[in-house]
Amino acid sequence: MPLDAFKAQVLEANLATVRHGLVTATFGNASGIDRTSGLIAIKASGVPYAEMTADHMVLCDLEGRPHDNRLNPSSDLETHLVLYRAFPGIGAVIHTHSTFATIMAQVRRPIIPLGTTHADYFHGEIPVTRDLEPEEIRDRYVQATGEVIVEAFRGRDPLEVPAVLVAGHGPFVWGRTPGEAVLNAVILEEVAKMAWHAQALVPATEPISQTLLDHHYKRKHGAEATYGQK
Repeated sequence: MPLDAFKAQVLEANLATVRHGLVTATFGNASGIDRTSGLIAIKASGVPYAEMTADHMVLCDLEGRPHDNRLNPSSDLETHLVLYRAFPGIGAVIHTHSTFATIMAQVRRPIIPLGTTHADYFHGEIPVTRDLEPEEIRDRYVQATGEVIVEAFRGRDPLEVPAVLVAGHGPFVWGRTPGEAVLNAVILEEVAKMAWHAQALVPATEPISQTLLDHHYKRKHGAEATYGQK
């Protein structure tokens, strides 16, 4: 993909999080990776979204080495890099502090699949990471944040459940493209809101059956998907 088009895609993902009400002030970031070139684009640190342009997308490689940049990248860059190295099928990562998903992260409560809205996009429980150890916070906080996310997905396909709640922090989501990651961030906030209200009404609410979960997820995903136009 041409570099200008790549940076424009990542810019649009950042701006979309604001339009959808997922980001307040500068509490969030979106990045993308061009797997062919190995380049990553992520928003510059602390730049107000109202002023953001494609020139504020900072480029680096998978090791975080800069690529002709004049700006500092988002302070969460190393978390994104850990995810790109561990999850080779993803093409974009988004972090927000969206209200309901962040509430669930703060109370360390995974989002269980209570209904088919959840099942349409997430094939199972959206996990919460473990708390970081004091030395992890002190010595390598941003990298360790990525590592506990990867740890939470051992034995799981990150593309089947493209979201996680970082304990005491907030949500990270991903997708094959920046646009798909934005959609996953929007749906995550919606299912977190539904789960919060449902469990406030009935704390012992049970998840839907595995059969219903599988049926709804597979209608939209995989080789046998039937949803939408061919």
